[in-house]
Amino acid sequence: MKRNTLAFGLVLTAAVWFGCDNKKADTQTTNGPITDNDIRGYLSALADDSLTGRKPFSEGETKTINYLAAQFKQIGLEPANKGSYFQDVPLVEITGTPTALQLSGKTSATLKAGTDFVASTRQELPSVELKNSPLVFAGYGVVAPEYDWNDYKGLDVKGKTVVVLVNDPGFKSGSRTLFHGDTMTYYGRWTYKYEEAARQGAAGILIVHQSEPASYPWGVVNTSFLGSKLYLQQSDKHLSRCKMEGWISEETAKKLLTNAGITDDMRAYARKKDFKAVPLNTTASISISNKLKYSTSHNVAAVLKGSTTPDEYVVYTAHWDHLGIGQPDAKGDSIYNGAVDNASGTAALLAMAKAFKNAKEQPKRSILFLAVTAEEQGLLGSEYYATHPLFPLNKTVGNLNMDALSPNGESKDIPITGKGQNDLEDYVEAIAKEQGLTVEADPNPGAGGYYRSDHFNFAKVGVPALDMHTGPDSKVHGRKWGEEQDKIYTEEHYHQASDNYTPNMDLSGMSQTANILYRIGAKVADETTFPQWKKGSEFKAVRDKSMAGK
Repeated sequence: MKRNTLAFGLVLTAAVWFGCDNKKADTQTTNGPITDNDIRGYLSALADDSLTGRKPFSEGETKTINYLAAQFKQIGLEPANKGSYFQDVPLVEITGTPTALQLSGKTSATLKAGTDFVASTRQELPSVELKNSPLVFAGYGVVAPEYDWNDYKGLDVKGKTVVVLVNDPGFKSGSRTLFHGDTMTYYGRWTYKYEEAARQGAAGILIVHQSEPASYPWGVVNTSFLGSKLYLQQSDKHLSRCKMEGWISEETAKKLLTNAGITDDMRAYARKKDFKAVPLNTTASISISNKLKYSTSHNVAAVLKGSTTPDEYVVYTAHWDHLGIGQPDAKGDSIYNGAVDNASGTAALLAMAKAFKNAKEQPKRSILFLAVTAEEQGLLGSEYYATHPLFPLNKTVGNLNMDALSPNGESKDIPITGKGQNDLEDYVEAIAKEQGLTVEADPNPGAGGYYRSDHFNFAKVGVPALDMHTGPDSKVHGRKWGEEQDKIYTEEHYHQASDNYTPNMDLSGMSQTANILYRIGAKVADETTFPQWKKGSEFKAVRDKSMAGK
């Protein structure tokens, strides 16, 4: 991609870039330097149709990253990558087309893609094939030594396809001490299931879809696997991954398990401490043909150097990407602008950078402002940064992430995603107490929200990471109204062409969240200590090991 092919400033009118024509009266009431209109100008630009939905590899990417770099430069921040605001993120686009999934043996059936199963491959080959691969039920597909749990114990899965459940054994078990009870651990995420199956040497993996433990219906799984998928390029061409990664419907899974003698509730069966994998006496055959495209996307990174400890960093993140151009909706709109998801977070990132730069007292530690790519494709930009950091991870104090900030105004509650992970949450508690706000746990802890945005990749390499939001308890309209608005957004606008910016949006909730995160970052940047992971966090050991070599 040629970054200089689109001259910045020519792709949109000045009024759109700076929101001059659509500013609403500034209603900011929360303590802090960031106002609604600071965010509004950036938000209207990032959610404009001219960016064509900000999809990686598109003209929209070129326009977006040039805009972000120009804004960072205008604010007065230094480029973070050896004189450049850009960090190259090499990706491969794989468009896979599966055949029907043929089951033979105890259960014989021809399963239809999209209806009965979904399947893809990360292996960068023209085609992959499973032929008569024995199916085996491996429970939750979890190997967790700290919980004395191993669903693969005594099981050789080479050449086989494992069938596993989504979420982890603690979910709806009735026990708070089994894993984390109803709060999902990373062992419950589908990404982990794929990773562990590959480590075990399985040829394929099928995750059983159930709406409650997955936290989304089959339709979300189905649409997520349609068309092309982006992955980080790997030196081994992803050949260490399973040939097939996919999901099967609950109805299909029940038939397979019943024919193998498992007629009880499959989740209860698999969470028994003495669970042993069960051969399903059925084989699976499928082939997947691929179209491969190699290209490079970009993270955008700018830094404000610390005044006394410039070699230590507080990192703010937000993903700039969205879904591009798709199927037209009922109104004929085909541009997925992603105003809330996540032009809002990226706009707040710019507003925050401006606030730090203009502060009377400059931070003692450095602040890195990182707008990452390909979050919608699997947190790829943040994963690439975490594995190719511009600054040492053991000098990275913490990560503060902004994703899909509320367009519904200020709230009286602040939910923390995955509450109970690390000390950054204590800073939220202190600010909330000062402002008369209530800090709440994740309202849907079983959904595994802590593992579903860019902060997770920092956590994965040991950096304490925080993701918090404006809650539903509206200061003006109350909780019931706020919950209704959240539901409307989720059901009607999330990942739809209708996620658009409008001038009448109440952005005071966005600035509320941004100001709390600003104050946390400013405080952490002026301290000499490092936030820690709380006891019981699955990320503590990684950080301890990293800091030992500091």
